[in-house]
Amino acid sequence: MPKLNLFMLVSALMGRERMQAGYAHAIAHGYRFYSYGDASLLLP
Repeated sequence: MPKLNLFMLVSALMGRERMQAGYAHAIAHGYRFYSYGDASLLLP
């Protein structure tokens, strides 16, 4: 998943380190990865 185009696009906005931290959190807590859906919440 970290090499998907959407991951890279959001990384351009959020920063790679923050995205990797979020991804690690999701894996540690058993989140399921299918798609982002119709919306994303991006916080500054």
